[in-house]
Amino acid sequence: MTGKKEKAKEKREKRLQEISLLRTIPYSDHQRWWSQETIAVVTGANRGIGFEIARQLAGHGLTVILTSRDTSVGIEAAKVLQEGGFNVDVHQLDVLDGESISEFTEWIKEKYGGIDILVNNAGVNYNLGSDNSVQFAQQVVDTNYYGTKNMIKAMIPLMRPSAAGARIVNVSSRLGKLNGRRNRIQDANLREELFNLDTLSEELIDRTVSTFLQQVEDDTWQSGGWPQTFTDYSISKLAVNAYTRLVAKELSDRPEGEKIYINCYCPGWVKTAMTGWAGNISAEDAADTGVWLALLPDVAITGKFFAERREVNF
Repeated sequence: MTGKKEKAKEKREKRLQEISLLRTIPYSDHQRWWSQETIAVVTGANRGIGFEIARQLAGHGLTVILTSRDTSVGIEAAKVLQEGGFNVDVHQLDVLDGESISEFTEWIKEKYGGIDILVNNAGVNYNLGSDNSVQFAQQVVDTNYYGTKNMIKAMIPLMRPSAAGARIVNVSSRLGKLNGRRNRIQDANLREELFNLDTLSEELIDRTVSTFLQQVEDDTWQSGGWPQTFTDYSISKLAVNAYTRLVAKELSDRPEGEKIYINCYCPGWVKTAMTGWAGNISAEDAADTGVWLALLPDVAITGKFFAERREVNF
């Protein structure tokens, strides 16, 4: 087992080195479909992965809207980037609050007219190490899944037409894989329903998370066949992954010039406050795939799940 872990670690480190090298190669002029007028919104961007995604996107010359639940914290984070010469604006946004989303939407309309990129990064996880408490399951699901879904619904009408297409990137997790070898829903029929695009629906996803939350309330979740590691977080990210595929299908019929591409990715186990700084990947490396997906040139990729710039199975 130790040998396998060491090999996996070596493989991951080698891949991260490759990605760090790729990040030093500038986009060529014909690849750059964006400009300073391109507007990218990043949720939960006052720290960690979100802050790093905002920094890297701004570094590529886009205008980035840094959002934060706490207004003062968001302003301070934006100042750091602004003082570095980046074109960054800031606005309060709580993805759990419908009124906050509405106010943000109206502000975007008034000031910018629309957006081109949405990165749904805002999320929570209350389990560390080997913990698996579901004490905050409702908040985890509300933030990670419903917050992401509500932002997508609010921002799609604001996504501006372009030849390159607008982009939505959802920060997710391998823990939400439907067919992972260990951490997965045990009900094979439910897994198939969630995996099959013919049976996948918003109602099915909502019903799945509602059933889980009801079992948490009834204290029967441990016998419900749910993922056994970081259960509430895993369910919330499973829902994000499924919703990503569903939205990709729903948007697939949009005409050329009005395309919206949506994908999700796993940043890995990152050294941030969410992991108690116990991760093995820097925020800079963790942000890379999200930024790469947001800026993909001339490639109509949608409804996919990525890790370290590579597509992985749901």
